[in-house]
Amino acid sequence: MESGGRSCESSSETLAWIIEIVDFLRLYKPLLDAHVVNFFKDRLWESVDEEWVDCLRHEPVENLLKIPSGFVRDRWPASLQKFIRKIGSLVLPREPKQLHMMFPDLQVVSLGAVITQGMNLKKQHEVEILAAFVSNLAKSVGARSIVDVGAGQGYLAQVLCFEYQLPVIAIDSSSHHGSVTTARAERIKKHYAAKRHKYQDGSKHLHVPQAVTCHVLSSDTLKDMTGTLLHEEKDEPSREVEEKGVETHSFGGSNLYNNNTSVPSVVLAGLHACGDLSVTMLRTFLECKEAKALISLGCCYNLLSEDCSDDKEREQCFPLSNGAKSSGISLGKNARDLACQSAERWKSLTKDAAQQNFEVHAFRAAFQMVLDRYYPDVLITSPSIGRQGKAFRRRQMRRGLLANLHIAEKNTYPPVSKELDKMEMISSGAMNSEKVGIIQDEEDKVLRTEESEKSSSSAFEHFCTSALLRLGLEPPDDILSTWKEAQPFSELVGLYWSLRAALGPVVETLILLDRLLFLQEQGTSLEAAIMPLFNPNLSPRNVAIIARKT
Repeated sequence: MESGGRSCESSSETLAWIIEIVDFLRLYKPLLDAHVVNFFKDRLWESVDEEWVDCLRHEPVENLLKIPSGFVRDRWPASLQKFIRKIGSLVLPREPKQLHMMFPDLQVVSLGAVITQGMNLKKQHEVEILAAFVSNLAKSVGARSIVDVGAGQGYLAQVLCFEYQLPVIAIDSSSHHGSVTTARAERIKKHYAAKRHKYQDGSKHLHVPQAVTCHVLSSDTLKDMTGTLLHEEKDEPSREVEEKGVETHSFGGSNLYNNNTSVPSVVLAGLHACGDLSVTMLRTFLECKEAKALISLGCCYNLLSEDCSDDKEREQCFPLSNGAKSSGISLGKNARDLACQSAERWKSLTKDAAQQNFEVHAFRAAFQMVLDRYYPDVLITSPSIGRQGKAFRRRQMRRGLLANLHIAEKNTYPPVSKELDKMEMISSGAMNSEKVGIIQDEEDKVLRTEESEKSSSSAFEHFCTSALLRLGLEPPDDILSTWKEAQPFSELVGLYWSLRAALGPVVETLILLDRLLFLQEQGTSLEAAIMPLFNPNLSPRNVAIIARKT
């Protein structure tokens, strides 16, 4: 895979790419380590190049949200253009191209209404493509079964079972998900059994997923559990599994491998296995003799274990490779949060949605000032105030609709007194009609500004009061004094957020290349590659790591 003339086909090339990213990120460490909630409290805009600020503060919000996708304008400062273009050259490509040319045997099955029930468009898109890849990978290594790690409600597992006729063990930490997977599989099974009876002789066994509930805290847990489950009857859980507190949901009463006595082989698959779980998959793949291939798409990089020096029970999951460790890179949670951003989705926002997005960030940052001044003990705990932003955006949309109706009425029926005043000034010769028009425009502009300031003050007061009540705190009497102090700088929140978010794809690329290098460092015993599988507008976390033992 290549980007900007870089390649990661060999460990040396991957390491060179990683080192270049590390060197680049060190130049912008203040931007990387900061958090927008501290924007006003720490005056974060002062750490940004003044020329960039002076330029971007006048840009439409739609353009600001395109910056993480590589958008530049010729009139922007040369240093800013260089910054954005350098980012574009460092990140992994996100558009899946020519997959069928690379995998000529790939057959993507279009899923029917029964098996996709409950899936949204994003999930259906992901499952259709990934199931085809998993099936193709299993054939290439001669694997007879799949372990779906972090299976959730079992969507991928069920497609692999019913459409591709592959035995699947679906592992998830939620017992509720295990129960849902079981119940859903039984319903789908009836449909496929009836369909098979109609078109076939029904002699071939119909596989259903084996759902397993287990907290996978290390590669040892996943390795031992995989090996145990692969060798035993579905309806007779072993003592070892029971002692580990693993809950299994079984059906069918038949052995996964039709009583074949040879050592089973398996493909490990993970569709957005959360945080450390994606890394645990990689370690398990190397340590588990039954695992012949792996395909993994990660997510929730903010939950990765980075510095585990004080927790001996946890394995460090970033940096993972020896090469990245030698670079001395350390990200921290704020930087890892950035890796979860979606440049593709931000650039598609409308002007109103973009403006509301930045207003939410401004309100949250001003609320941080309130906590700092009135409730410093609470601020230390990094409190969560719920999804205030989502509720705020809904209110703003309703307010916008009402405002548009008001403007329409105002334009249709202008105030009579003002119109008479203007007519009198024109008829007396004191002012021509063009001059009156200019004054009216200025009056409207001042009026809109006053209304906007009044509206934002009221909205912030509601946002702040609601957030404090969620935290069980009494709102102070002078909440608005904080907003009056912050508001003059609120227009800078959008540009700061966009510049910082532009670093997100670079951080994600670093994390993914580190995982690839970890596999490449194992030598010729395996092959590893990295590539985008999904439409990034539907599924932003679309880059898969694919590996198989040689």
